[in-house]
Amino acid sequence: MTTTAAAANLSSATAYRPGKTRNRVLWTLQVVLGLFFIIASGGPKLVIPNTLMENPPQNLTISFGLLILIGVAEVAGGIGLMVPRLSGLAAAGLSVLTVLAAASQAFLAGLPSMAIFPLVLAAIFAWIAYERRATVTSLLR
Repeated sequence: MTTTAAAANLSSATAYRPGKTRNRVLWTLQVVLGLFFIIASGGPKLVIPNTLMENPPQNLTISFGLLILIGVAEVAGGIGLMVPRLSGLAAAGLSVLTVLAAASQAFLAGLPSMAIFPLVLAAIFAWIAYERRATVTSLLR
């Protein structure tokens, strides 16, 4: 192996790794958002469906089966954010999920002002997925 090829391999391997401070910020965000999606967002969708079936709110625009599926996806994404090998893929999936949540708030529920929070989360998850892209490429190998 020549020095140029070795340098190219070394630079391609380290090009995807964030710095020490950025890595700490990313892990802090990942843990906080992961816990948020497990405890506050996805968890209640899995625990409360029986209560919702008995007293459905008037503004519920999706079926209960879809509500449970979304809850499972949110809990799985929250767990995936805290697993180092899955963090990039989980962030990408949660980014797509939150964009869809914003679209459903804006167009199905008719509350475009409620779409701001999911869009901010989508941007944060897209940034996490971009910074953790090395984990996605390592999963593909």
